[in-house]
Amino acid sequence: MTERRDFIKKGLIGTAGIAIGGMGLSAKSYASVVGANERINLAVIGIRGQGFTHIRKWCALKENRNVFLKTICDVDEELFADREQKVEEEMGVKPVLEWDMRNVFDDKDIHAVSFATPNHWHALGSIWAAQAGKHVYVEKPASHNVYEGRKMIEAAMKYNVRMQVGFQNRSIRNVIEAMEFLRFGGIGEVYMAKGLCYKPRDSFGISPDGMPPESLHYDMWLGPATWRPYNEKRGHYNWHWHWNTGGGDTANQGPHQFDIARWGLQKNEHPVSVFSTGGLYGIDPKDCSQETPNTQTSVFKYADGKVLEFETRGRYTNSEGGLDIRIGNIFYGTEGYLEVNGSSWQAFRQRERTPFASSSRESSEVPTDPTFRAAPGGSEHYANFIDAIRSGSDYDLNCDVNTGFYSSALPLLANISYRLKRELHFVGSYEKFADDPEADMLLSRNYRKPYYVPDEV
Repeated sequence: MTERRDFIKKGLIGTAGIAIGGMGLSAKSYASVVGANERINLAVIGIRGQGFTHIRKWCALKENRNVFLKTICDVDEELFADREQKVEEEMGVKPVLEWDMRNVFDDKDIHAVSFATPNHWHALGSIWAAQAGKHVYVEKPASHNVYEGRKMIEAAMKYNVRMQVGFQNRSIRNVIEAMEFLRFGGIGEVYMAKGLCYKPRDSFGISPDGMPPESLHYDMWLGPATWRPYNEKRGHYNWHWHWNTGGGDTANQGPHQFDIARWGLQKNEHPVSVFSTGGLYGIDPKDCSQETPNTQTSVFKYADGKVLEFETRGRYTNSEGGLDIRIGNIFYGTEGYLEVNGSSWQAFRQRERTPFASSSRESSEVPTDPTFRAAPGGSEHYANFIDAIRSGSDYDLNCDVNTGFYSSALPLLANISYRLKRELHFVGSYEKFADDPEADMLLSRNYRKPYYVPDEV
């Protein structure tokens, strides 16, 4: 076990950019950075929830990576005063305030943008940014549908910008270590991966349609989504539970664990089939506008027969595995199994009940309350994005848009199967379903001008 551990550590240090000062940059890559002392000006688009996290992460890199947060942008001006104060405290100057992201893209001083908008804005915002020559850090899932994800890849390539997707596990040392352990046969051949998303949630209620608050630019908030009247129960955060803008917890917390599952299976391809089923349980639909399921089981099969399972439980539930996993992964191999919870992991050989391998160090990433936790990771994933901008190479990104797209496509495909109530067969080379025009319709959407994702980016 010691020899295997040493081998993994050496491999990580050589290939994954283990931290200098905890920021994920190897000595060799740091020495080769071009323009390492030049300031990078950033804008954060979407400043609620995770957007506030983005603000704090970029501010934390002010000295370490010479990052300057110049602009904050949100279609709802309600939080401008608070966020402006926070940025001024960290950066020493007040940020520029914008509600229309297009003004951000027109600013020649901005080098990169960071998106923490609702899902339906991820792709179009990223494409517009790329067309303006801005590098992009975008939250998961990369896109609201499969078509958009492919267009993001094309835009990043065409305009030669770095585009990183916010799968922060890709930059967490212990998670990388676990994936390397699997890759080098730690539990034999991995034939099945399971992702777990256990987040009990209560009803958020129902309300009539009404007028948006004066602070909200509602048409811009809807953007590429189908027009509908304003309703506060379909707006801030609640957008997750409506198909027009989100995809439920399977496409909310779930993408992080989908990404780890696909990573551990070493599948850089689409599955050939998907079946997803479930429902909305414990909540009366008459008293809640939620459209997405709170309980959902999805099964994917790849061309070689390997299986990826994903389970979303939105009501009261037990945890799983020896690590009491609620948000995490379990991998099954021909010689044993491996559990991942946050950034702690442990592996069991065959029928043994004592782990024979585990995380190389204690981690603060294991939550004290695992029922609800924010997106994982410290500043490492954000720092990696800045480093790749300076190096000018996609190979330095820990999760480029191509990698992020393949992981994001999994919950998107699962939700199509769920909505159609049947198993679907997918042809990855065409990114279409096999002789299934009804399912193909859900791979994209009808866009509202001027908020449309074009065929030619």
